Amino acid sequence: MKLLPARFWGEATALLRVRRAFGWADLLVLIGAGAILAGLFGFAGEWREPLRPAVEIDLAPSALPRYALYSLARGVLAYFLSLAFTLAYGYWAAKDKRAERVLVPLLDVLQSIPVLVFMPGLVIALVRVFPTSNVGLELAAVLMIFTGQVWNLTFSFYHSLKAVPEDMRDVSRIYRFGWRERARLVELPYATMGLVWNSMMSMAGGWFFLMINEAFELGHKDYRLPGIGAYMSVAVSRGDTRAIVSAIVVMGAMIVAIDQLVWRPAVVWSEKFRVDETSVRPASKSNVLLWLRRSRILSAIGERLKLDRRSDRRVERGEKASLARAPRGSRGRTWLLRALACTGVAALLYGGAQLGRLVTQVSFAAWLEILRASLFTFARVFAAIAIGTAWTVPAGLAIGLSPRLSRVLQPVVQVMASFPAPMLFPLVVGAFAALGVGLGWSSIALMLLGTQWYILFNVVAGALAMPADLREAARMYGIRGWSRFKTLYLPAIFPHLVTGWVTAAGGAWNASIVAEYFRLSGKTLRTEGLGSMISEAAESDRFGLLIASGLAMAALVVVFNRVVWQRCYRLAEARFALNR
Repeated sequence: MKLLPARFWGEATALLRVRRAFGWADLLVLIGAGAILAGLFGFAGEWREPLRPAVEIDLAPSALPRYALYSLARGVLAYFLSLAFTLAYGYWAAKDKRAERVLVPLLDVLQSIPVLVFMPGLVIALVRVFPTSNVGLELAAVLMIFTGQVWNLTFSFYHSLKAVPEDMRDVSRIYRFGWRERARLVELPYATMGLVWNSMMSMAGGWFFLMINEAFELGHKDYRLPGIGAYMSVAVSRGDTRAIVSAIVVMGAMIVAIDQLVWRPAVVWSEKFRVDETSVRPASKSNVLLWLRRSRILSAIGERLKLDRRSDRRVERGEKASLARAPRGSRGRTWLLRALACTGVAALLYGGAQLGRLVTQVSFAAWLEILRASLFTFARVFAAIAIGTAWTVPAGLAIGLSPRLSRVLQPVVQVMASFPAPMLFPLVVGAFAALGVGLGWSSIALMLLGTQWYILFNVVAGALAMPADLREAARMYGIRGWSRFKTLYLPAIFPHLVTGWVTAAGGAWNASIVAEYFRLSGKTLRTEGLGSMISEAAESDRFGLLIASGLAMAALVVVFNRVVWQRCYRLAEARFALNR
């Protein structure tokens, strides 16, 4: 009888071990997997529903769990789409110097375009493609959430790849790693902490425009989907305080649950990729991660994945066949990327021609009004970034450098950052109105609520990535106080801080759409600015003014990025990068 291969016996033994050691952790994993599948099937049923002119939102508190599940499903789908885009776009921009000259400025342009500028065209196009079902509206909502998540994540990943320490690159060259091994063993581990922290911020960015994405109005047409964003939008427009408070409570509970079940374990897991010469920082803990590690089912799946990794054997044997085939594979990938780039350029040219036709309809007086409104919004954005930097830098350093403060404050900060700021706008606007402060000043606070977390999370990520040997050297030489901040802390976090500034500024410009134009209890509150002009143009179905205002905002963001933020990046790479 022919003996069975050893691999078969190994897998059979592992499965028997799983059956013998089946416990509470495995039961919880199975229950969780079943709940996720049931939720996905329920959400998929919503996509198959026939297209309705308007969805009637039930403001009863009992409807909130279902609405929250729908919104969460859209956010998760958008996040996975954002992560795939980030890995592909970030690697392409970081590894191809020719493409980098186009992709990085293009990323600036894309993140600076207000969501309301391309939302009408996207919604109308997808509804026409799927005229008999909700698929078009659901895809539009997912893509709109995607635009709120992806830019921050992509910027972080791109700059992490550019900042990989030179000694780690040397190791990959010595061991003759191919591009797969280099990505899996060097680059992805180095970028993991930044990806995890910015993933939390990206999810928060996706929630920010949830009220617009799920309850979008264009002229007299109402494109609405069932979700907690639409629930909150209807509650605010009707001035229903009970419904507003109920939505805030349910949204907060959902965010706390996601933080404890997903982000906290992810943060603890990512700390094993810290680049430290010494281990002076005690490891963080997560009860959920401990339970997952006790699961025999997940352990068996992990062992199976390890058995399927063939690349390690090739590296250990030092085979050179893959190196000989690398140029041909690289040429194939290059031609594929070039074809995709040409397709994208053709689509952009066609879209640009259509936009140009609309922009030519805008009068010279309207352009002067756009310029005037831009100055007001620019002043508010700059004020929000300055105020946010003033408190997030010391707070982020304290959280990132102190294990005790990190254990206490990190979960609180994650929950606060993940909460969609527009849901708090009615309370903030009402409080400022009671103090006699108009929307012109209170809109700065509204921008700050949604953008300060970009700076804080990047500062925390920079503090966590700070090598412990540098901190030990500063302590040994007696460098304290302002001198330590100036000579160690600020240079170490500066590359991350610049990324936070760029993404926070882009977020503040987009936040002006809801901060400068707000509906509360049937009344419309507005202040002069570019954001309110864009919101009014979308509401009144004036596409020419909408496109012109959006292009003006994008141009301001891109010019400021080129003149100010790009120079800050060059300074960070030349003087403060840890890989030099």
